Amino acid sequence: RRFPTVELRAETFNGPTHVPIPSDGAFLKALLSELRLVDEHVFLEQRDTCTRINHSSVHSVSTPAGELWPVLAFHKSGLIYACVPLVEGSLEPRPPLLTVSGLSQGLALLLGIMDYVSPSRKNEAELNAKIGQLRNLLIQACPLGTPLNTNIRSLNGSFEDIQEMPVDKDQPAWRSSTYKGKAQVNVCITEKVKCMQYDQRDVVDTWQVYGAVNCKCDIEGSAPNVTLSLTLPSNAPPLQDIVVHHCVTSVDPAMLVSTSAEPLHDSVYNGPYKFPFIPPSESFDLCYYTSQVPVPPILGCYQLVEEGSQIKIMVNLKLHESIKNSFEYCEARIPFFNRGPIAQLEYKVSHGQLDLSREKSLLVWVIGQKFPKSLEVSLTGTVSFGTAGKEHPTDYVCTGNTTYVKLYFRIPDFTLTGCYVDQHSVQIFVPGKPKITASRELISSDYYIWNSKAPAPMVYKPL
Repeated sequence: RRFPTVELRAETFNGPTHVPIPSDGAFLKALLSELRLVDEHVFLEQRDTCTRINHSSVHSVSTPAGELWPVLAFHKSGLIYACVPLVEGSLEPRPPLLTVSGLSQGLALLLGIMDYVSPSRKNEAELNAKIGQLRNLLIQACPLGTPLNTNIRSLNGSFEDIQEMPVDKDQPAWRSSTYKGKAQVNVCITEKVKCMQYDQRDVVDTWQVYGAVNCKCDIEGSAPNVTLSLTLPSNAPPLQDIVVHHCVTSVDPAMLVSTSAEPLHDSVYNGPYKFPFIPPSESFDLCYYTSQVPVPPILGCYQLVEEGSQIKIMVNLKLHESIKNSFEYCEARIPFFNRGPIAQLEYKVSHGQLDLSREKSLLVWVIGQKFPKSLEVSLTGTVSFGTAGKEHPTDYVCTGNTTYVKLYFRIPDFTLTGCYVDQHSVQIFVPGKPKITASRELISSDYYIWNSKAPAPMVYKPL
């Protein structure tokens, strides 16, 4: 979609620094080059110079009229999502990204489109049908170039049900439809834990927890009021970096300024974490948060040593005693990069089973749904390799003995912070007794244990 109104505003705002958007074909060609999806092996100074390293999805695209910036673009599951946000001011010098409000609006719109399109990416006919509907949906979501509703899935593909104005003047714009039936609320807290463990004296292990509270509120009325509270155990670290959905009507300001960038001190907000809101019709994330938990759920040690044509591996994993020992799944994957297929494997595991992947370059240690009573499991083995072919995985970072074990697990009905929703604390101001369902889960995300016998990429090193 092109919006002539936005392009005219860009000319006015940017003045002499304005760079017009080229034709669709020329823009696509330039964008593919910038994203390294064409000419990947050709050195292009404007794109590949060491002085220009992209740390975000905001790109500068080279066009015949000059550098087009900012272009928000990312590549996901075989599709490219891109938009050119409006900068309300001069482009020289380039304003800081945080001051360009169009970037956050554009990102929200692209993520809404991705959420709408991506479930169908394996079915080509369904994908084409959805992409065909996008133009109609964008007229509703972004009528004159300003995103009004970034939840594309909640929009109607036809024009029959589009209302110029809500029937009820109290109905907020984000409630796209009204519900009829028994009131029910589903709440799910999902925490993801990231981890980097090195098992080395001079390197600090790091771990981070990210939480999201997802809600689906089926409630009658044009603007129903709901209040939900998050509860923590008495000795738990506080929630920090809290970001709330725009439907939340009021929160304690101290809740929003509690940040993990500063060390924990007495002024940190410890709750209660109350969220009064008027829910959208569809499923949505009420809030996001982080927390500085004292220990990672699983502590590990990985050693890989090369002895002639063979390598010896040793993996020890220990579940912390504070963690619920009940997994939906738990497995450790041990990849072998830049080598041939595994030709010979001798191993011993204290618990679970070890499988070899089809391409013979990955060991999958299925630990199962419980750790043993000792809460410790171990794997030792000897591996030798055949001749490497083109189809075997390579990695520019993990060369030689620099390699890792990656953990995948999910613990239902558990959070690392201890955070939960007390069903009795959910207040819904509607007649009758609503049905309230609350659940929680802990999921691994980028959970790495590096080989302690080799140098590993560091998050940071102490001075």
